[in-house]
This record gives sequence, structure tokens and C-alpha cells, in this order.
Amino acid sequence: MMYPFMTLDDNTEIVHSEWLPEERVRVYIEKPDPNDCFHSASCYLPEYQWTDISGFTDAEIQRYQKFLESTAHLIIQFSKEGGFDSAANF
Repeated sequence: MMYPFMTLDDNTEIVHSEWLPEERVRVYIEKPDPNDCFHSASCYLPEYQWTDISGFTDAEIQRYQKFLESTAHLIIQFSKEGGFDSAANF
């Protein structure tokens, strides 16, 4: 299951999985692109292991890396509690 986390100012969508049995969470990042539909990448926390990068530049991945470093503690917490809505008791 994937849970919504945030939409950035450039329409980049960030979602995350539940806490996985291997004690990590998958963060999926997707951004619309007028030329090739979507750019996407996955990053596994807490190790910040990037996989399946498609269309993003190195500079964009570095931007997302910094973003994840500042929010990883929330994403990990929400992944263990069933997403933001469950963690916030909505």
C-alpha cells in the first residue's frame, strides 16, 4: 500500500509505502513532464538508497535527497502508523 505524503510546488508527488518487513520504507517520487509524461524515482529509507530513476537530473535527485533528509523521520513514523491520516487520527 502507498500513502500520500506531499505535493511540492512544482507538482511533484511524494508517496510512501507502509513499513516493510526488511525494516525500511519505499518513497516514490513522480513529477509530470510535458515531453515524456512523467519522471520518477524511488528511494528507500533509512538508507537513502535510490533506485529506478527515470527522467530526473542529478541536480533534481540531490534536491529530493535534501528534502528527504529533512522529512525522513516523519515518513518513517507515518509508514509505521498507516500513513498521515492514520497518524493524525483523521
